[in-house]
Amino acid sequence: MSIYDLDIHTLDGQETTLEEFQNSALLIVNVASKCGLTPQYEGLEELQKKYNSRGFSVLGFPCNQFLGQEPGTAEEIATFCSTTYGVTFPMFEKIDVNGENRHPIYSILAQIEDEKGEAGDITWNFEKFLVAPGGRSITRFRPKVEPMDPELVGAIEANLPE
Repeated sequence: MSIYDLDIHTLDGQETTLEEFQNSALLIVNVASKCGLTPQYEGLEELQKKYNSRGFSVLGFPCNQFLGQEPGTAEEIATFCSTTYGVTFPMFEKIDVNGENRHPIYSILAQIEDEKGEAGDITWNFEKFLVAPGGRSITRFRPKVEPMDPELVGAIEANLPE
């Protein structure tokens, strides 16, 4: 099963899949609103605005597994993201990215190795996975890699649909 086939819910509770994004480059990120890395929302939104018209989207998955840094309800998360960072990219339901209740999408993503060849559990908020169109490849970027990091931006540009 691919990430495009999994049942998932939007932040407002609508059941969906990622099928509509199958021909896009995606940056899947577990996000949190009360984390030292939360200002990365600004760079994520910058990427969304810069590349969305070229077949790219950031997908945000709130997660409260790291020191309770995403305690809000879906409505509180949506309000925070829109009023604080002007987020326009799709946000999905709050999920677990590790452990026995790990969402199936993160069961797939956790198998992806980073630049050091290390896979496994998500290490913190704002871990990023760049998915090439059609899921041809997935590249993992650890949480401290800023959204506008030249390596990440270059990888996005190299994976935009033709």
